[in-house]
Amino acid sequence: MGLSGGQSRLLMPLLLLLTSLQPGAGLEHISYVPQLSNATLTGTVTQSTFTLEQPRGQFSHPSISDFDAIWLVVARGNATQNFTAPRSAEDTPVPADFPQRGYYLTLMANRALYAGSQPSTQLRVLRVGNDTRCSPRTRGCNHPLPGPGPYRVKFLVMSDRGPVAETQWSSETRLQQDLFPPCLWGPPTPSAQALQAAPGPQSAGTVVITAVLSILLALVLTALLALLVYTCYDTCQSTPISGPGEPVGVRRYNTHHMFSPPAVGGS
Repeated sequence: MGLSGGQSRLLMPLLLLLTSLQPGAGLEHISYVPQLSNATLTGTVTQSTFTLEQPRGQFSHPSISDFDAIWLVVARGNATQNFTAPRSAEDTPVPADFPQRGYYLTLMANRALYAGSQPSTQLRVLRVGNDTRCSPRTRGCNHPLPGPGPYRVKFLVMSDRGPVAETQWSSETRLQQDLFPPCLWGPPTPSAQALQAAPGPQSAGTVVITAVLSILLALVLTALLALLVYTCYDTCQSTPISGPGEPVGVRRYNTHHMFSPPAVGGS
């Protein structure tokens, strides 16, 4: 059944309103791809962090104001298609939501901090996962990353009314791998619990070091005891038989030609 011209004119504003309420509708797309820092830094990628270049001069669009928050979205490499921009600050996913959602927001800033006219004398980078003091349930916490990845990131601009603009997703970043990575967020899986219950290489190394130190300590004590016994034995062998208060008998010999009679008083 067709619609009349009047009904169509009445439905058009409603359709436009529904379109504007859809998540991500009217979102400004910035043709910027976040990149790892190319500076000569030690630890650009570690077991729980990686370092990005600051997106300087990328948020000068008229739709972005100085008061808009610029967030860094951290996501699993396979969770970018499921990302939904939050509609308000209260809906911002935190690091504790990462195991379930596969992404969270961190490192909130504004475009004044990313101005392109800033002098380049100071090293300006973003180290993701560098805050070990904040709680993963705190909004904006830059908590250490929970595993080797891979991870992908992008920048999201949000105002009080919702998302405003976003950059492109970065390429995948993999962290340095550890044999037994710690479970930082959420309860450990059964396989992780089994690995934690089993003695790992670190426990065996501790046992070996303790055994070596115990053997060395025993050898040192044995050497000291042998030195003490030898010193006492040597001292006893060189001590005279008589004590300090004991008289020692010495036989007296008189020769005839050396004998002189006792003196007699008076001549």
